[in-house]
Amino acid sequence: MRLALLVLVLVLAGCGGHGRSFVVGAVEDAPKWNADAAAKAKAAGFQADVLSAVWQRGASAQSEAGALRPAIASLGRAGVAPVLAVYQLSSNTPVSEPDRQAFAAYAAGLVRALPQVQTVIVGNEPNLNLFWLPQFDAGGGDAAAASYEQLLVATYDAIKQARSSVTVAGGALSPRGGDNPSASRQTHSPTRFIEDLGAAYRSSGRTKPLMDELDVHVYGESPRIPPTFTHPRSTSIGIADYGKLVALVKQAFGKELPIVYGEYGVETSIPAAKQSLYTGHEVVQPVDESTQARYYVEAIDLASCQKDVRALYLFHVLDEQNLAGLQSGVYYADGSPKSSLPAVRQAIEHPKCRS
Repeated sequence: MRLALLVLVLVLAGCGGHGRSFVVGAVEDAPKWNADAAAKAKAAGFQADVLSAVWQRGASAQSEAGALRPAIASLGRAGVAPVLAVYQLSSNTPVSEPDRQAFAAYAAGLVRALPQVQTVIVGNEPNLNLFWLPQFDAGGGDAAAASYEQLLVATYDAIKQARSSVTVAGGALSPRGGDNPSASRQTHSPTRFIEDLGAAYRSSGRTKPLMDELDVHVYGESPRIPPTFTHPRSTSIGIADYGKLVALVKQAFGKELPIVYGEYGVETSIPAAKQSLYTGHEVVQPVDESTQARYYVEAIDLASCQKDVRALYLFHVLDEQNLAGLQSGVYYADGSPKSSLPAVRQAIEHPKCRS
C-alpha cells in the first residue's frame, strides 16, 4: 500500500517532468467521520481528495493534525492522495500581521505533522465576503486581493520552509462576483481579483513565487449550465473560459501558471425512494443523473485537454443530507451509487486527452 500511495503521489507531483500530469479528484470531508468514504472515492475513480482545515484565532495545528490523521490514513489505504485546503471564514480573516503569521504557522505546522500531504490550497474564495472581509477599502478599491496577497506570501514561505517539495495552490476563487463596493453583499469577480492580485504581487517587488498553482472554482451559474458554456463578455470564469483565464494569468503575473479547477459540482434531483435520507428544501433546480453524468464527463474531457490545467476536483463524493447544501455527489447520502457513477469513473480512467 505504501508503494501504491508513493506512485500516486509522484503522479500528482508530475514526477520526472515527463509530460503533464492531470488528476481528477474530489472535495470531500466525509473521510473524517465515515469509514467507508475513502473506499467509495476510490471506487468512483477519484485519484485525490481535498480535506478542509479551517483556521481561526488560537487554532492549534497539532490538534487539527490529530483530527485529520484517521481520514488521511483511510485515504492512504484506499490509494487516494490527500490534499489539504487551509482557509477561514470572514469572522477570522487574517488581515493583521500577527494573524497572517499565525495562519501561516498553522499551515506549516500541518505540513510538518502530515507528511502524506503533498499539496496545500491556501484560502477559499477570498473574493467573497463569506470568507474574506473587508472586500473593499474606504475608496472602493480592492482590499481583499491586496491583503490576501500578503497572506499567500507568508503562507507560501512558511510551507516551503517546512517542506520545500509541497505544492502550494493559491486563489481558490469563486467563479463569479459583483465588483460593486456599494452592493449589500460585497464580492469580487475572479477576473478583477486575479488582476488585482497580480498588481499587488508586482508592486511588492517580490521576485520569489507566491504560489505554484492558481486555483479557480468553476461551477456553472446553476446545475443546468453545462461546462461547455463560455463567458466571453462577462467577468465570470468557467471551464470553457480556459483561454480567457490563461490570458488573465499571463497579464497579471507575466507568465502562465499551472491551473487547478478546485471545485466543480452538478446537483441532481433526489428520487422518491431516497427522499427520506435528506432534510430541508432544495434551493436550486437540480438536474437528472444522466445530465450530471454528461456534464461531469464533459468537464473531465475539457479540462484534460487544457495544457495548463493540472487537476479538476468534483464537489462531492457523497451528497450532503441537507437539501439546501449540495447533492452533487456520485453517491446518495446513504452511500449507494447514483446511475452517473459508471460514466464518471470511465471518464476519469480514460480522459479525452491523456496526460
